[in-house]
Amino acid sequence: MNPGAYDSGLERSPANHLALTPLGFLDRAALVHPQREAVVHGELRRSWVETRERCYRLASALASRGLGNGDTVSILSPNTPAMLEAHYGVPLSGAVLNCVNYRLDAEGVAFILRHGECKLLLVDREFAKLAAAALELLEQRPVVIDIDDHLAPMGPAIGETDYESLLASGDPEFAGVWPASEWQPIALNYTSGTTGDPKGVVASHRSTYLMSLLQMTNWPLPRAPRYLWTLPMFHANGWCFTWAITAAAGTHVCLRKVSAETVFEAIDTQAVDHFCAAPIVMAMIANSTGRAALAKPVRVLTAGSPPPAAVLQAVLAQGFDVDHVYGITEVCGTPLSCVWQDAWDTLPEAEQCALRVRQGARGAVFEGLMVADPETLQPVVHDGQTTGELLLRGNTVMMGYLKNPSATEQAFAGGWFHTGDVAVVHPNGYIQITDRTKDVIISGGENISSIEIEEALHAHPAVLHAAVVAQPDDKWGEVPCAFIELKPGVEAPSQAQLIAFCQQRLARFKCPQRVIFDELPKTATGKIQKFLLRQRAGSREAIMRLASSG
Repeated sequence: MNPGAYDSGLERSPANHLALTPLGFLDRAALVHPQREAVVHGELRRSWVETRERCYRLASALASRGLGNGDTVSILSPNTPAMLEAHYGVPLSGAVLNCVNYRLDAEGVAFILRHGECKLLLVDREFAKLAAAALELLEQRPVVIDIDDHLAPMGPAIGETDYESLLASGDPEFAGVWPASEWQPIALNYTSGTTGDPKGVVASHRSTYLMSLLQMTNWPLPRAPRYLWTLPMFHANGWCFTWAITAAAGTHVCLRKVSAETVFEAIDTQAVDHFCAAPIVMAMIANSTGRAALAKPVRVLTAGSPPPAAVLQAVLAQGFDVDHVYGITEVCGTPLSCVWQDAWDTLPEAEQCALRVRQGARGAVFEGLMVADPETLQPVVHDGQTTGELLLRGNTVMMGYLKNPSATEQAFAGGWFHTGDVAVVHPNGYIQITDRTKDVIISGGENISSIEIEEALHAHPAVLHAAVVAQPDDKWGEVPCAFIELKPGVEAPSQAQLIAFCQQRLARFKCPQRVIFDELPKTATGKIQKFLLRQRAGSREAIMRLASSG
């Protein structure tokens, strides 16, 4: 092929090609809106110019300690100003940020610190005892810095110094260590542990930059949103809203403890107008009583398992504007959403709820998805019935699993990221998750969706949370077993009553054969840990896992 007019003289240069990174959002917010509230935390208020200075001081202090490219800096903290500052200060030093789930036990924290090769650990003093227990399990102890948050219950000081002293040692004029390549890692996040086998997900500067833009465009952020941190920042970096809200020069309203009361208080006193919520938070809000409807709408993104219809209806009635999205750590956030269609406004309420719980379509800044046979990659027909695996492909997908090339290769088989979620595609092209691959119950040769049974159980007025797993059965191979967490203060139904309730709504072969009443084990993001429930039910999957680990 002969060279054409576009083949020369149009090369990349420093003038037209820079590494994509979300770190630049901070400089712009401080430049354009220096005195706008950046952070609210109880009585504490900080402007964008103050927040920028603190982030650069942190970056300088870390760099002066020799931390930089290829080093992991971990933080164990709830949603505090320090946690937000770490999302800028750590990568601005050149290091990789690792936000640790503070609801893990000491063994779980130690595993992450060891596997991620943590060099320095920032610890909120409420979790000092947890951190100390984890550090005792490590062969190589990282440098430890105490975070003295003014709203935290104080645990013991275990660090060599405190966070404010660390910042004071830093230079506010530090230029920052900017990525030479957008393919450099910015964050290391561990999967939530619903399978009991966490993996280290490595996110790049490129992927988090693009996911931040996706969040701003797919859930259009208005001028100066006031965003409440109910979603843990350690969960996929808060779905990249740690960076997206900054790009919009909004206000980060921090929240250490999440409850219906603290959410409503923030709405009333801090003019909060946006937040993200796991299903467990939605249930808290739905079950709050004695509240008048909101004075103005508050926008909510919810992800995870679809919110039960009863929960969704209650939250909508209170004045919340709810959008349902699909998120996964390996894609740095929520690449799919159920984009609402104007024509749906006139549909009956039940039909609207059924449409809202679909995961929907890809965002404009995400490139590809399909529901297909995971082996042949043949897409399913768009009939809302035929199931396949949800496969994703796009520029926000992780770099891979840290120190686990075989898992990375398996996840990327055929050039697609295999989510492990079973889904259908409706005639309008919207996808809907019907189950996790491991949660499908095969009874007498019939595939049963655990989500379908859970939706029926959630319709019972006494049920707060429901989770359904398989238990072995001599005749059918396996049958559904339901675990139920009841609402406080309600009259408890019997097992027979709940089974009969399901039989009125489902085919009999889909109904639970056993009901266990107990508080359900959950991750910090509100996901129910079904692997623990499968162990209790004695499922074949659990037995095989225990056998292989033994």
